[in-house]
Amino acid sequence: MILRGIFALQRSELLWFYQDGASHLAPEAFEEYQRAIPAEERGDMIAAYYKRLTGKDVDAQLAAARAWSVWEGTTISLLPDPGRIAAFGEPQYALAFARIECHYFQHRGFFDRDGQLLHDADRLSGIPGVIVHGRYDLCTPISTAWALHKRWSEADYRPVADAGHAMTEPGIIHELVAATEKYKNRDG
Repeated sequence: MILRGIFALQRSELLWFYQDGASHLAPEAFEEYQRAIPAEERGDMIAAYYKRLTGKDVDAQLAAARAWSVWEGTTISLLPDPGRIAAFGEPQYALAFARIECHYFQHRGFFDRDGQLLHDADRLSGIPGVIVHGRYDLCTPISTAWALHKRWSEADYRPVADAGHAMTEPGIIHELVAATEKYKNRDG
């Protein structure tokens, strides 16, 4: 199994990216993300976005979707990619992307408890694997990849020193190809 950009949908991960954490590393972009939400509702950004993304006001839906999607499009790679940022802001993409993510995040992934994925990761024991994660991934902090590796110690842990979250970053591509090459000739 080859995994990249580990995200376990833990409350701490959601708060880090959508509330307070990544905001300290990309304050200009976070300010734009916050702008779609009135100051008095910013205590729970995910709930405030969910309210707008599922509301009846089409203009509010689109404004929220664009702000949510552009925040992510701006922060997923170590270096900015204006083309990707613009694509994330396109109405059809932004609405679909933001609604799907926010829906799952608002409902905590429909898990029985916080941290369930990592807690149950010992079930991976005996399965060969590689965990690829960008050292500077603002969306999904590398601490989650490290926590998974500690629960699944036989997996090869491959932090990429010069990458964020995007699978298109050269270091991430290199590690994914290397992992694929490692397993391509394995028998069952």
